[in-house]
Order: sequence, then C-alpha cells, then structure tokens
Amino acid sequence: MVATPSKQAGASGSTSRPKKASAKAGLVGTPSKPAAADEDVVLKHSKPFGQEGDDDSDVDLGDETFATAPAMDEDDELMIGTSTAPPATPSASTEESKPSFKPLGSASLTAVAKGQLRKIPIPPHRLTPLKNEWHKIYTPLVEMASLQVRMNVGKKCVELKSSRYTTEQGMLQKGADFVKAFALGFDADDAIALLRMDDLFIDTFEIKDVKTLQGDNLSRAIGRIAGKDGRTRFAIENASRTRLVIADTKIHILGNFANIKIARDAVVALIRGSPPGKVYANLKTIGARQRQRA
Repeated sequence: MVATPSKQAGASGSTSRPKKASAKAGLVGTPSKPAAADEDVVLKHSKPFGQEGDDDSDVDLGDETFATAPAMDEDDELMIGTSTAPPATPSASTEESKPSFKPLGSASLTAVAKGQLRKIPIPPHRLTPLKNEWHKIYTPLVEMASLQVRMNVGKKCVELKSSRYTTEQGMLQKGADFVKAFALGFDADDAIALLRMDDLFIDTFEIKDVKTLQGDNLSRAIGRIAGKDGRTRFAIENASRTRLVIADTKIHILGNFANIKIARDAVVALIRGSPPGKVYANLKTIGARQRQRA
C-alpha cells in the first residue's frame, strides 16, 4: 500500500517535533537527564533535616542578595538583645553626688508640724449659741487636744492652731470636726465625742436627694421625720445610737458607719411616705438585735 503525500508529511512532522521539557528539569538541584528516565530518579538528602551545610551547591553565594543579608548569628544576637559590651560601672563622681539621709527616729515620725492652722466658718444663726457655750468649746480643745483656739468675731469663724504641746497628729482634724459639728447644730456635749472616739462621722444629705418635694408635701415630710414633740426623732436616735439634726431641708447624722446607715434608712422611709408605726416596728426590731449582740 502506497502512502499518500499528506500522510507522509504528517508522519515526518510528528517524528521531527521536539519533546517538551519536563517540570522537574526546571527545579533547582535536579539532575539534567533525559525525560524518559525522570520516573526512575529518587532524590535523597545528603544530611538529615536541620543539619544541612550552609555551602549548598545550588545557591550562588556570590549573589548580591545573599551578600547583603546578615548572617544567622547576627540575627540571633539582634533578636535576643545580647550585647558584648561590658556593663557600665558607676563612677566615683556619681556616688559622691548622691545625697545621704539619716534614718528617722520614732519621735520624728510621731511629731506634729507646728503652726498648722484651721478656720471653721460659723453660720450666723449659730453665733449666739457659740458665745453662750464658748466655755464648753474651748475647754476640751485646750485640755484634751492641746490646741490653741481663737474666736474671730470679725470673720465669723473659729481658728485652731497646733502648738508645741500637741502630741497627736490627727488631733487638729478632730478639733475641727468638733467645732464643725457644733456649727451644724449638735450640742457641745454630743459633739465632744468626736474628740474622744475615732470611728465617729457626720453624714449630711437633703430631702430632695431622696425625693423631690415642694410646698406642703415638703413640710409634711419634715413633720414626719421630727414627729410630735420630736418623738420620732428621739426614737430614731435611741434605736440607732446616733444624734440627728433637722436643719430646714438638710439632715445631719452623727455616729459610726453602721449606726448612721440604720438612722438614714429610717429617715429615708419617712421621706418616701412610710407610716411612722411601720418605721417604729423596724427600729424596735433593730434595737432588740443590737441589745442581743451587746
């Protein structure tokens, strides 16, 4: 059978066409062998993983990218932050320039700064009671607190000053609290407890802080707190062991933290409109618990 020219041309073209290079031939490190023998080639590492040498035959160390890159040892030093410079030793001049202080003694720690001054303003309506009971004010301040006291009538204030006889640091603050309590409306006999005891405080709040009342509603709320002839106020004071002062729309309570909370809760209940009988029952229960604890 005679082949046609077209078939002969196709056969010669198929035999003369060059073969495609395999993908493995372009990889770095693969041997340049004929494509027919690629399947029989097995690549093996010359050394275990992590122990290969830096002088790899496939990498040209003369390349600019590798020449400019820092060495691995330098990278480790940069990451760890180690420095080979010797530690700086303090010079003799710096040691001499440091100030040296002597330790304070026990007498210096408890000493009171002399000449400290406190001014307590007195409201106009409390100036007359202050003049009438002045001997009850300055006597405990001078004898118990060892403070210097002066009533400045022109500036309407009481001035307290620490002296060389003042031994306790907080006595000046206690004296200021004592005079301030008298200025708020407490009796001198009740306010003197601030000088004798450490855990007494004065809590002040207004009726509008609890509930916004105006006109007759505000007057009735004040009347419920005071009670007939002050009975409700006396009941709250005796049950909570505090002292209560009603100054217009402000309520001042003198006592320790726990007792102030009891008295404040009773006053707040009366402001919100609770019946006085219910408040009395709660105060009796609280008073019985306090007597059992005592």
